[in-house]
Amino acid sequence: MTDDLPAAEDLSRHADKKAKIKAARDRMMAEKTGEKGLILVLTGPGKGKSSSAFGMVMRAISHGMPVAVVQFIKGAMATGERDFLLQHFPDLCRFHTMGEGFTWETQDLARDIAAARRGWEMAKEMILDPANRLVLLDEINIALRYDYLDVADVVSFLRDHKPPMTHVLLTGRNAKPEVIEIADLVTEMTVVKHPFRAGIKAQAGIEF
Repeated sequence: MTDDLPAAEDLSRHADKKAKIKAARDRMMAEKTGEKGLILVLTGPGKGKSSSAFGMVMRAISHGMPVAVVQFIKGAMATGERDFLLQHFPDLCRFHTMGEGFTWETQDLARDIAAARRGWEMAKEMILDPANRLVLLDEINIALRYDYLDVADVVSFLRDHKPPMTHVLLTGRNAKPEVIEIADLVTEMTVVKHPFRAGIKAQAGIEF
């Protein structure tokens, strides 16, 4: 086994290389002193947008930061994240499910629009509440994509009225260009493989 270990010269060269990387990294980090409430967008056709968003929710809660979740589109179906947050962190997470289900389930345009608009009113209330440090607008990009909400209204509110230190996280595929333009962080999920294409139904603990 000892014959497989790097030579002393290789170890020294590796250490020097990593030391230079660390020094450059430390200089870069020392220059990053700004702090602000971020607008974050998770979009794209791949799975993981809401899952990643709820990971941020849990991260914020672990820092004692109050959060609020406003779910657009999704209906009253029980999900693991909602049950977990409401059962274990009701003092740090306010959870509002404003949708009535996916559009192919409701089949009622007027109801979908009304639900989205109620959701947006709740979202504005949660964002303006100084107690909340992070507000997740789950699947709002879908409501914007179908023009259930006026994208100009959403963008102007986030740009002009969001408290300076409040983070707002928007999820859903097909994020509008106007939303991407004002965002501080945009991540696009892509599809490489998905079990649904192989005839596998949504799995508890993975999809919901």
